[in-house]
Amino acid sequence: MGFGDLKSGSGLKVLNDFLSDRSYIEGYVPSQADVVVFDAISSPPSADLCHALRWYNHIKSYQSLKNSLPGVKKPLGQYGPAGVADTTSSSAPAASKDDDDDDIDLFGSDDEEDAEAARLKEERLAEYAAKKAKKPALIAKSSILLDVKPWDDETDMAKLEECVRSIQMDGLVWGQSKLVPVGYGIKKLQINCVVEDDKVGTDILEEQITAFEDYVQSMDVAAFNKI
Repeated sequence: MGFGDLKSGSGLKVLNDFLSDRSYIEGYVPSQADVVVFDAISSPPSADLCHALRWYNHIKSYQSLKNSLPGVKKPLGQYGPAGVADTTSSSAPAASKDDDDDDIDLFGSDDEEDAEAARLKEERLAEYAAKKAKKPALIAKSSILLDVKPWDDETDMAKLEECVRSIQMDGLVWGQSKLVPVGYGIKKLQINCVVEDDKVGTDILEEQITAFEDYVQSMDVAAFNKI
């Protein structure tokens, strides 16, 4: 796995494709995985790589807090899609084999440790089953109508909408959209989305949408309704 050379156009293209349906390199929150990949990029991705640019601008806002983000840093080549050549892949199988050997030595040599491992496994399975049995908590959601304004009448509105919809995060679902005339041949994008209130706010939506500064002049909340 890996992205290849992230200082090259081909590497950034791989990163852009990888982020087309993801908000972060790993998981659903910023982590040390994002820090490692961010630090490997020499300059912001170009506007046509809208998924990579959206992610880059978002992670950039965490730079003062990057040491406090969760996770453990791994070599760059251990992040990204499978099938891309990297310099760390050759050593990974050997390390994995050593880990397997360690596990065998640890749990296969002592009956007492086998019994303890089995007990812990049963406890964890019971805890998991109890959690699954609990009734899901009510999730508070809101429907938000956004007005996204371009710079002028020459702005590519199809590309602007593509950039906006490229923003993906846990608790966000994009809905219908339309172009609304505002005068002098200029049209704004009016787009609806549904968000989980505990996960997505209008402030983070504005931050990520206005990060596409080649297309977006500003963003306003036209309507906000609890669901």
